[in-house]
Amino acid sequence: MQIDIEKFLKEKAEVIDELIEKYIPKNFEKNSLVFQLNPPSYGHSLEALNEAIAKPIWDFLERGGKRWRPGLFLLIIEALGEDPKKFLDFAIIPEVIHNGTIMVDDVEDDSTFRRGKPCTHRIFGIDIAVNTGNAMYFLPLLTLIRSKNKLLPKTFNKIYEIYTKEMINISLGQATDIAWHRGLANADLITEVQYIQMCAYKTGTLARMAAKIAAVLANADDRIIEKVGRFAEAVGVAFQIQDDILDLTGEEFAEKKGGRGQDITEGKRTLMIIHTLEKAESDDKERLKEILKMHTSTRKLIDEAISIMQKYSSIDYARQFGRNLVQQSWKEVDSLLPPSDAKEKLRAFAEYLVERKI
Repeated sequence: MQIDIEKFLKEKAEVIDELIEKYIPKNFEKNSLVFQLNPPSYGHSLEALNEAIAKPIWDFLERGGKRWRPGLFLLIIEALGEDPKKFLDFAIIPEVIHNGTIMVDDVEDDSTFRRGKPCTHRIFGIDIAVNTGNAMYFLPLLTLIRSKNKLLPKTFNKIYEIYTKEMINISLGQATDIAWHRGLANADLITEVQYIQMCAYKTGTLARMAAKIAAVLANADDRIIEKVGRFAEAVGVAFQIQDDILDLTGEEFAEKKGGRGQDITEGKRTLMIIHTLEKAESDDKERLKEILKMHTSTRKLIDEAISIMQKYSSIDYARQFGRNLVQQSWKEVDSLLPPSDAKEKLRAFAEYLVERKI
């Protein structure tokens, strides 16, 4: 079966953006859904909310993004034999949270560009960016609140439990990443498994959240919920590894972040860095660590760091690691999913995320 994943993502992105607007309007009004579900006790300033929440959220969302987590959510529901149209609204949960984490992440990293434009805190200020990002962690839960009377209590409780656990995991992953690149923990001693766990917390978490909520809504048993969650986590980790690779090698991808090698500028430890530090000769190892500690934006130094990684085939190693991770995790769910077009599309979807060029 010929599957055009990019077309699929584009089609779903348009649907998801419409659904997000239902819960987070571009302009809040007195009858907006958020106020229907959570009425104010007194009065509120719509102007303030529009300037400090709606405007920065939609400035960010309208820059684009792959919206692949909602796509994963919908494919898993379909692959488990349910109609994804019945649960479309829930697809916005991981996507809105994801964009909120990016907004806050950019503040923490003091980043300059995101998706071809200045970061939210550069346009609206740090205070608005942090508050807006935090609001995006919770606003999509309006979908769950709105559906409370339509779901069985055990289904509602399972979804809320998944959400709570995964939001904790995001903070654990971000804390680990910050500590490493700020030198609060000895980054030179990071092991491969520690790095993969950090990725599982940071990027794997929302993919796992999407998959597990999808499986719960599809009325899957606990074993299947956990298995598809682990599969999605692996896809998320592989996605992060590919992001790190594209930061070094993908010109179009890197341009949207402000230039090639931003992870080097931030001093981040990636799988390529860890592999190089493990395999490199002493001089190359010390030089790479020196460049990372500089937090340099100088092109010559960034290119030097990349060339050291290439010398030890670390980029190729990371690329194959991501591929293997997805292939192995697929074996875990292959026998659990009945044969269907949705199942084939799900496998193609996972492979696309690992092999993408942007």
